[in-house]
Parts: sequence; structure tokens; C-alpha cells
Amino acid sequence: MKKLPQDSKHLAQILDLLPEGIICHDRHRRIICFNRAAEALTGYSREEILGRDCHEAFGRPFCGNQCSFCGQAPDAWTDLNYPLNIVTKTGEPKQIQMAVVGMTDGEGRLTGVLATVRDITSLVGLKFWTEEATGFAGMVGRDPKMVQIYRQIQKLAEHDYPVLITGETGTGKELVAAAIHSESRRHRGPFVPVNCGALPEGVVESELFGHVKGAFSGAVRDKKGRFELAHRGTIFLDEVAELPKNLQVKLLRVLESHAFERVGGETPISVDVRVVSATNRDLKREVEKKRFREDLYYRLNVVPLNLPRLRERREDIPLLLEYFLGQARSRGQTPPRFSPEAAALMLDYAWPGNVRELQNAVHYVLAGCQGQVAGPADLPQEIRRPGAPRGPALKLDLEAVQAALKECGGNKVKAARLLGVGRATLYRFLASHETSLSHQAR
Repeated sequence: MKKLPQDSKHLAQILDLLPEGIICHDRHRRIICFNRAAEALTGYSREEILGRDCHEAFGRPFCGNQCSFCGQAPDAWTDLNYPLNIVTKTGEPKQIQMAVVGMTDGEGRLTGVLATVRDITSLVGLKFWTEEATGFAGMVGRDPKMVQIYRQIQKLAEHDYPVLITGETGTGKELVAAAIHSESRRHRGPFVPVNCGALPEGVVESELFGHVKGAFSGAVRDKKGRFELAHRGTIFLDEVAELPKNLQVKLLRVLESHAFERVGGETPISVDVRVVSATNRDLKREVEKKRFREDLYYRLNVVPLNLPRLRERREDIPLLLEYFLGQARSRGQTPPRFSPEAAALMLDYAWPGNVRELQNAVHYVLAGCQGQVAGPADLPQEIRRPGAPRGPALKLDLEAVQAALKECGGNKVKAARLLGVGRATLYRFLASHETSLSHQAR
């Protein structure tokens, strides 16, 4: 606990000298201190902020779902330290690190809180480009296409706009949906995934919206639906294109009114839910073929997010391989390493099943490889067969590669940058020219 100095003018002068933003409010959420660094970070002047409720001054609760003063002020306090996504007065998204401590009076009673805020937006952006960074929010990859996805997720953090995620099967649509939820101000609420394509048509409505006792044969009790379970959180509608037409109408009404009735019920139920949906189909084409409602399409597709195919980000394959092998180590296994020939085959393969197929291939190797090194024979047949789908042909010159490696002291990462290619491209080239390189090295 910290004690607030009595000389507020002197305190303000001191706090204005600090590089971190300082925001204080009393037990009633009235802001009593707002230093120059806080002005610069948020875009708000202290004249706009001082004396106002912190839930109103910034247009929303500044602390999002982390706020401890949403109801009655707490009697006890535990210091907090967490990252937070905010939007400045001009609409610019930023990520900050916030540390909150309690302030007490002379008798030790909580009188308010003092928060220090530090802008870490540039650090978050920078980490995507450092050598040690391999992903974001549970997703693996540092290809520029994935970095763009990460940045879009961050920008979505402070908004509740519906998001439509598109991409081939196995690209990680549910991971992205979960990241949107975990990075948002709803992260303390539930994340409820629903695979619309896996639900029998007769039970879809009951699963989504619930039912009352006696609504149909087998309805022996009232049951909450997925929308009700997702209250104050996020619902993820995977394979949304599979929804029957009659359910599309009801979903549209829910998106417009934020309310629905359970099957067999007459009482409207209001919910506060963010909707994230996904499909591997061309939903616009489904609209043209009259299989999907156009008005629902525009309701869901407020923010489109298209995930790249794995064959479009080949430089991430070594990171993903190491990630899946690391998972095996965490389970107590001793996974083999991939031989250069096996690695080259995996880097060249087109991966029509994307990341999910790659994960399955690693599991296949873990289950079948008996030695410490996995060779081509240990890979699934579809990867090693001659007619397997391959990526684009390599366009590197052996002499140029040797010169680059020599100039970079054998550092392959630096050599790849010098050659203007991705690391995976260079690794594939080295694996395919291993014999030539070893002969010339003698």
C-alpha cells in the first residue's frame, strides 16, 4: 500500500517529471492525478480528465475487464501488474503495461489507487522481428503474413466488431479466434466454440439457443444454449456456412437485437456476446448461390481476417517442427531430430492440410521412428512419394550461397538475409546440395 502525499501541488510537480504515465483515482473512481506522460500516452489533457469518473472520461472503463471498482469499492487490495490494450483519443490502438497499487489514509483504509502506465506498443511490434520471437498468443510463425495477422488481432482488442475468419482447413482458425478473445477486454469471460458443421440439423437451434423443459421429446429440463453460456465473452461459430437457412434467420435477429428465446420458450433472453465466425468456403460465392443469406453475411463480415496457407509461409515450417517436437519433450518423450533429407522433403511439401497436417506428420514420426534421427523412410507416405505436391522450385546459385556463408562466418540466418531469401529456402537448398558442398569442402 502507498500513502498519498498531502501536498497535491507538489505531488503533481514531482509526477510530471516521471517518464511513466501516472493515473490516480479515489474510491469513487474520480481521477485525482493525471501527469504529463499520461497525457502524451492517451492523447487526453488533464483538464479533460481530472475530477471525472474513469469509466466515463475515456469513453470506456480504462482498465477494461481488469477494473476492481466496477461495483462497490473493495475493502482490501492486492497490487496488480498486467498488459492492457487501449485506444487513444485519436483512435490509435496501443498496448501498455499497467501496474496498480492501493493508496491508504493515515489509518490504513483504502482511499483509491495509483496506476503507472508504460507504452509497450513498439516493443510488442519489435518482438515479431527479433531472432527469438516465434509467435504470438499461442500461434507459431514469424512470416510477415502472420505478423500482419497478429497486428490485426491487437487492433481488434478494444472493439467488439464481429470478425469473419477465412482460410483453408488446418490453417488455425480456432486458434486465431481464441487469440482475439484472449487479447480483448472480454478475456475474463468465457470463450465458447461451436462447430456448426458437426451439429445434426435437428439439434442446432437447441445447441445455440437452449430449450425449455418439455419443448420436445427428451427435453426433460431447461438447458442453456451456447449463446447464453458465452454471456460477457466470445462465441466462435466455426463452419458457419453450414448453418441451415432457418437458423441463419434466427442468428441474424440475435446479432441485431442481442436477444433470443429458447426453443419452446417465450421469454426473451438478452446476452452480451461478441461473435467471431469462420469458414473454409467462399462465403460471398455461397451468397451468390442463394445458400447463405446476404444480410447475415454482411453482419458477420464486419472485419474480415484471411489466414495464409502453410505453403505461402514456408519459412515458418522449421519453427512449427521445433514447436511440435518441444511439445513432445514437455510430455517426457525424447523425439528424434530430422535428417537433412527428411527436413528437405518436409520443407518442399505443399501441405494441402496446412498446419494440422504438419502436426499429424510429426506425430506419425514420433510414433514410428525407432532411432535418434528421422529419415525420409520415417515420414508419411504422401510426403515422400514422388508425385507428392511440391512447392516452388529453388532459384539459388551454389556459388552465391557459398560466398554468402563465407561472408557471414557460416551463420545461415545472416546468409539467408544477405541472399534475400527465407531461412527455410536456404535450408532446403543446403539439404539438396549437401553432397556437392561436402566434396568442395575437402
